Amino acid sequence: MSLPVQFYTLLSMIGMGILFGAMLDTYQRFLKRGNRKKWIVFLNDLLFWFIQGIIIFYVLFLVNYGELRFYLFLALLCGFSAYQALFKKIYLSLLESLIRFVKMMARLTYRTVFLLVYKPIKGLCLLLIAIILYLYGLLLSLVKIVWIMVKWMTKTLFTPVLWILKKFIPESAKKLVAQLRKKIAGYLKGSKNTFIKALNFFQKKR
Repeated sequence: MSLPVQFYTLLSMIGMGILFGAMLDTYQRFLKRGNRKKWIVFLNDLLFWFIQGIIIFYVLFLVNYGELRFYLFLALLCGFSAYQALFKKIYLSLLESLIRFVKMMARLTYRTVFLLVYKPIKGLCLLLIAIILYLYGLLLSLVKIVWIMVKWMTKTLFTPVLWILKKFIPESAKKLVAQLRKKIAGYLKGSKNTFIKALNFFQKKR
């Protein structure tokens, strides 16, 4: 290697030593060894060292096509030592500030989405449900009123006719009519109960 290439290689390895120190502290900050199982820590450590080796060799390949020299390991050690002595406290302080900033932005984003997206959609859905329940109740009331009117008119108009027909209608037909009336009454009562439950549910949600 020529002298300029050796010089660039030396500077690159010193820089990689500093970068390695920063990445090691970052890795230790997020790993939290005490809260993880040993085999997970082992796999993470193995993956970390493998990635660091790949990065260092890639930088070395870019500078001098991957030629190894003993002094390059000393340069890495010097860079790591320089990081520990000069830059570690500054970097850790900046890292903690960055973590706090990211957490703050995440909380702000969550609250913004919650207030501007979730709340309006929830309010619109509840309003739509209230309108549907109101229209259903109104329609049910109209049907009930119409049914009462039809029933009254039918009773008024056909009572004499029915009284006469009862004399000629067999008992089986009378039972069938009675069962049909019970089913209709049960359906109307069930619809009323369903509407009342839905209305109570909406009032609790509101």
